[in-house]
Amino acid sequence: MSAGPSHLKSLDYSIVQQCMHCGLCLPTCPTYDATKLERHSPRGRIALMRAIADDKLDVTKAFGDEMYFCLGCLACMTACPAGVNYAELFEHARAEVEEQRVLAAPKRDLIRWFAVRWLFMDLARLQLVGQAMRLYQQMGLQSLLRRSGILSLLPQRLRELEAITPDIQPQFSAEIISPITPAVSRRRYRVAMLTGCAQDLIYSDINRDTVEVLAQNGCEVVTPPEQSCCGSLHAHNGEWTLAQQLARRNLDQFPPEQFDAIITNAGGCGSHLKHYAKLLVDDARYFERAKLWDAKVKDIHEWLVQIGIRVPANARSNRREAAPSEIQDRPSRLPSAAAQQELVVTYHESCHLSHGQKIVSQPRELLRAIPGVKLVELPEANWCCGSAGIYNLTQPDMAGQLLARKLGHIASTGARTVATANPGCLLQLVNGAKERGMKLRIVHPITLLAEAYRAEPEANPFGR
Repeated sequence: MSAGPSHLKSLDYSIVQQCMHCGLCLPTCPTYDATKLERHSPRGRIALMRAIADDKLDVTKAFGDEMYFCLGCLACMTACPAGVNYAELFEHARAEVEEQRVLAAPKRDLIRWFAVRWLFMDLARLQLVGQAMRLYQQMGLQSLLRRSGILSLLPQRLRELEAITPDIQPQFSAEIISPITPAVSRRRYRVAMLTGCAQDLIYSDINRDTVEVLAQNGCEVVTPPEQSCCGSLHAHNGEWTLAQQLARRNLDQFPPEQFDAIITNAGGCGSHLKHYAKLLVDDARYFERAKLWDAKVKDIHEWLVQIGIRVPANARSNRREAAPSEIQDRPSRLPSAAAQQELVVTYHESCHLSHGQKIVSQPRELLRAIPGVKLVELPEANWCCGSAGIYNLTQPDMAGQLLARKLGHIASTGARTVATANPGCLLQLVNGAKERGMKLRIVHPITLLAEAYRAEPEANPFGR
């Protein structure tokens, strides 16, 4: 047993007892929808947390298993009429599980030490692993191994994990993004760009697209080459102290008073990044700066709509439902042949972008501002795809059910381009579509906007 203070017992009790047990969250919870078991619902989980806070229940392995069966998708927070802060309860409950070590096992402890406590605590280590993986892929060793049949000798779970190994980008963010990118025209804002950790390895091209779009919209962009993880992986998996360490690193590297905004393009990271003040509430040195940080952190879609999106050339005739008051238009041009060909796009909402950050309309406004894009609504757009951080690795069966449901809805739209704004969702949908032979392009909305800027008739300042 841990000698430290209990996370759940130390919480403000008003947070623990706020749930009214009305059940309106039940239809929105993917795990309850699949099992119809009360313990797999937000209401059931909160009841367990409250029992521990009230000293009526010990922290057990069963409790730990339940907390990790939860996706943490936060759909219950959108549905809750009482405004229960399930995100805070959920993170403290998992921290309780880890400090009490009720799930401790040699294999689990080794994996957590390597991934959470060592690898993602240092960008240099993560990039070293990424470089090794990139070499393995570029030399054809991965393809050779897959064709050889050797993988069939491995246990099924290892074969499944190997099949979803992500492709590492040819270059990391620091190799393709300047430390300072000037605004293309008159500078209106000075912003910082967070390049992330896994995002840096797998989707550094999206980081580059984000910086280019910001520059096209009057922002000078500061992108330090050596950054740290935001800490969301750690906070969501019970490593509270490590999450605090990473928050302090980011506050030191990106003093919030120096920027008009601190930009993130990953839904899951952004949801965590906006709550550093709660994470550091007991830290006298960092708390005030953390409050300012929380106010300055902006999701890329949120920021662009706030400052006014510069609509790409030929966009006036395609803008349709975009609000004139929120979108900064340019002089109209005659539509080109390419602009007249509609690109049918559907949009999957990252759980932590929609439920965690309440950013729902802005990505759609961005997509509607792009010339030639026809946005088709996705049924159950805000239902989890099963990625949920590392949930697809730790709970593959439930994650697989959710992925199949999501891909079925995507197929029903007829769209061949799917936009989503979180690296985990992107990877989950890419792997799912590949496994099923679905010919889909899975893309971040900001990439579509960046491509529209590059296709403008005038000279391209970024050389693409």
